[in-house]
Amino acid sequence: MKRKYNQTLVILIGAAVVYGLLKALILTGMIGDYWQLILDEALITTIGALGLSIIYGFNGQFSLGQAAFYGMGAYTAGAITKAYGHGNWVWFAGALIAGTLAGAVVSYLIGRPILRLRSDYLGIATLGFGIIVTVLLNNADKVIPILGGAIGMTGLRHMVGFDLLFLFTVGSIFVVRNFIQSSPGRAVVSIREDEIAADAMGIDTTRYKTMAFVLGGALSGLAGALYAHRYPYLNPSSFDWLQSVNFLLIVVLGGLGSITGTVVTAIGWVFLLEGLRFVLGQQFIDFRGVIYAVLLVVVILLRPQGLFGGKEIGFLRPPSVLKPALRPGKENSHAGIGG
Repeated sequence: MKRKYNQTLVILIGAAVVYGLLKALILTGMIGDYWQLILDEALITTIGALGLSIIYGFNGQFSLGQAAFYGMGAYTAGAITKAYGHGNWVWFAGALIAGTLAGAVVSYLIGRPILRLRSDYLGIATLGFGIIVTVLLNNADKVIPILGGAIGMTGLRHMVGFDLLFLFTVGSIFVVRNFIQSSPGRAVVSIREDEIAADAMGIDTTRYKTMAFVLGGALSGLAGALYAHRYPYLNPSSFDWLQSVNFLLIVVLGGLGSITGTVVTAIGWVFLLEGLRFVLGQQFIDFRGVIYAVLLVVVILLRPQGLFGGKEIGFLRPPSVLKPALRPGKENSHAGIGG
């Protein structure tokens, strides 16, 4: 218990040091307004990717619908503060909670029927759900005018900055780490390793798959709610299937079952895409699908287990009893190559 307390204290001190350094760079102008926008986007993306890491990285449920939960959280939170908040921090807090709950509730309602599916079938079902949400958001103004429909929702208040985003990112990392190292988390990981064996050992696989799906959806909803209050404009195209692919690539490239890999890759991925945008200009939009595919193929060929290969650093490293004992050939399955 004392060792765990010391680990937590060390990581909090480390987080404070990182925050202090980044804040100093921002205040001195070494990180300008534009790159601060990118840094904030990276933190938001990290929270959303952590949600998919629970679903796919630790539970093994292949999902392509994460952008739908992300969008539901953004539009729910944005609509509340635009209609009632008007810059009020109490309404803002309520909007963040509502956005998180929107992601959780929708993931529960969708997860209950589709989690009976496995592998590619589950991926196709979640992709279909994501497309449905995008179509609904494009036509939502016919029922709820404030949502803006295809032209998007404008006039949102900028109420989230680097300070709050950093706090929520660190908090999300703690939530995921503590969940994975808990008894339910061990049950979730056991399902990824072998669902039939887990079921034979008396683990309620349906319950824990749903739990992982809901927690992952809640984190994506929170990321969306933060996004809605960092940027003044929401458009359905920001939450289409390509955004789900973004999250998927981050989790796969970082290494399935690695919180460290997800965090590092999410931040690096956002800055990499921005760098490509600088180099390619408008062509980046036209060729980003090709770029995503090439990067994924290269990493899978050179390092099929992902950049971190399921490993953790520092306080994220689990006790030895929680480390997955991969069977021969299982690494390729975790990288998304096998079934």
